[in-house]
Amino acid sequence: MDVTLREVRDADLPVFFAQMNDPEGIRMAAFTAEDPSDRALFDAHWARNRRNPENVMRTVLADDGEIAGHAAVFGPPEEREVTYWIGRAYWGRGAATAALRELLGVVPDRPLYARAAADNAGSVRVLEKCGFVLTGHERGFANARGEEIDEVVLTLAEQTSDHTSD
Repeated sequence: MDVTLREVRDADLPVFFAQMNDPEGIRMAAFTAEDPSDRALFDAHWARNRRNPENVMRTVLADDGEIAGHAAVFGPPEEREVTYWIGRAYWGRGAATAALRELLGVVPDRPLYARAAADNAGSVRVLEKCGFVLTGHERGFANARGEEIDEVVLTLAEQTSDHTSD
């Protein structure tokens, strides 16, 4: 699936809010806001993150022009992390992988880190397809599940040259 990334617009936020309130998406992501249905907290979160010039936040547009989700890089230079959320209508179609690849082209920072619920095989697969490697295991409280769960940490290290001399 082809996707394009663009700057987040105010008009995108209602779509993000709806996508991030899909029960299956919430369960899969696991590490969500305490109350994903709290629109005021959602709006405050997005306003704060969009104001931070160090954050790179993009809307993911599907090849049909519809909003498929969002992708971002955030955090201090030594701890930059990627995150993404793709609406369920686009699951299994390559949208997350395409979006993350596009985002990695926009953000040259390395290393980059990512976290996922250990049982979120789809997200782990997306990260691995984009060059992230498993570098750690942790446990953390997952608001969406109301309990501590296993989490994986993945790292995209410095890019190395694939060129060889003749």
